[in-house]
Amino acid sequence: MSHFVIVGAGECGARAAWALREKGFDGAITLIGDETLPPYERPPLSKASIGEVLEPKLVADRHRYAEERITLITGVRVNALDVATKQLSLSDGNVLAYDKLLLAIGASARPFPGVPGDSQSIRMLRTHADATALRAAMLPGKHIAIIGGGFIGLELAATARMLGVRVTVVEGLERVLKRGVPQEIADVVATRHRLEGVDVKCGVAITSLTDAAGRATVRLANGDVLEVDLALVGIGAVPNTWLAERASIRVENGIAVDERLRTSAPDIYAAGDCCSFPLHLYGGRRVRLESWRNAQEQGSLAATNMLGGDQTISAVPWFWSDQYDMSLQIAGLADGAVHHLRRDLGSNAFILFHLDADGRLLAASGIGPGNAVARDIRLAEMLIAAGARPDPDALVSPGVKLKSLLAA
Repeated sequence: MSHFVIVGAGECGARAAWALREKGFDGAITLIGDETLPPYERPPLSKASIGEVLEPKLVADRHRYAEERITLITGVRVNALDVATKQLSLSDGNVLAYDKLLLAIGASARPFPGVPGDSQSIRMLRTHADATALRAAMLPGKHIAIIGGGFIGLELAATARMLGVRVTVVEGLERVLKRGVPQEIADVVATRHRLEGVDVKCGVAITSLTDAAGRATVRLANGDVLEVDLALVGIGAVPNTWLAERASIRVENGIAVDERLRTSAPDIYAAGDCCSFPLHLYGGRRVRLESWRNAQEQGSLAATNMLGGDQTISAVPWFWSDQYDMSLQIAGLADGAVHHLRRDLGSNAFILFHLDADGRLLAASGIGPGNAVARDIRLAEMLIAAGARPDPDALVSPGVKLKSLLAA
């Protein structure tokens, strides 16, 4: 009987395990995670739900895995991978053989240089345990410094303000959300945070970040010193590649896979935040995505191809962020766009369409209250997937439905 092993019990690994059963695989499945919890969803960790009673949103209860004959091993780390013998060495001393292997080992929060990993007043967010510790520090009247003006940092800033916490955001670049978000939308986000009382400092370098007596000290290059109850480091994520590197599997900004999620080693696949892959939709450009939807889609795709399928990556990248009552959604990759067109949707909502020199729609970025932009972003995503070159005048006209452009 074939044995498929999945290393990484996150959204991607869990989705792959369930998909294997849904697609008819009757062999043994083992899902291994280094956290003690069963697989859970990570997006709620940085969003408003952290302000509520923090319980992990499980992908499924433990008994469901047993019912589907999926062996779930938690609290155990994979220490080594032997490609030649097709074996994994586990931290509990066991050795596990596989016929096919999926690496869905995600990414880790990028640490601030020189900060010890056991600091109680300088923290990062990646796991449920991290979120629990942060929630305990988010008390009215406390002062939190958030290092980094990206999605996670700003989502936590919004949550903290809603809980009555004083917040300072420090971003070294000239604006927040520099990576992948148009300035016009980033300005809306920054303005809203300032209106909510967040002190947003951009273009300021940090010279030191230290902790003492249960508090953190942030020293800035302009001479300012922030004494805070907690400093949250949110300066990006690093793909977990060490297991692949030690096994001499190719790594390129993540575990390098082809368009079918195959690594350079036979019978080994990689998916989710840990891998980089060529995206045919953008000329074969190699990308690495950190998103909930990508983890789900690639988990399912990996399962298909582990079973002998021949499906390639075709999904349009999609990201979203909720802050206060605002929802920001992005479909596609805007790199290479030369034309940027705006469609106003009313109720303080709008979408920017990003086209290349030939008029092809590369990406769409929207922001608005609630779900104001969701439907049009979804239609834009379908236009991007189709390689459409829509009429620019039609794109900016609120009276022209995007669905009609898709039909054309």
